[in-house]
Amino acid sequence: MYSNAELIYKKDNIGLGKRKQASARVFLIPGEGNIIINKISGDKYLQYNENYLNTVWAPLEKLNLEKTFDIVALVKGGGLTGQAEAIQLGVARLLCKINKKNRLILKPFKFLTRDSRIKERKKYGLRKARKAPQYSKR
Repeated sequence: MYSNAELIYKKDNIGLGKRKQASARVFLIPGEGNIIINKISGDKYLQYNENYLNTVWAPLEKLNLEKTFDIVALVKGGGLTGQAEAIQLGVARLLCKINKKNRLILKPFKFLTRDSRIKERKKYGLRKARKAPQYSKR
């Protein structure tokens, strides 16, 4: 695995991604194509789910870089879907920092779009955000 010395916070080598309640800090390290999420193997962390793994790898696959970088991510909050999509956004943003030309390739696939939909808050007098108690006329 990687030591904390290799993950020193610098503005140049970090990609921040958010989705729903999940936030991810992503680092790209030259390697052979491994994923480490919260110091656990990416396959194990994402429960060997192909959809989640494909979501995380998608930006690198579009640039044919999947075997040149290791993805190291630190995620908090949300569920696995939100975390996987947050990592995807962080990877895409980081690839754009590395090379400005990558932006032209990733933008049409919507990898750089922040999906800002979050859960709506519960309102007073309602059961959920919009679900009201049954109305009785008499």
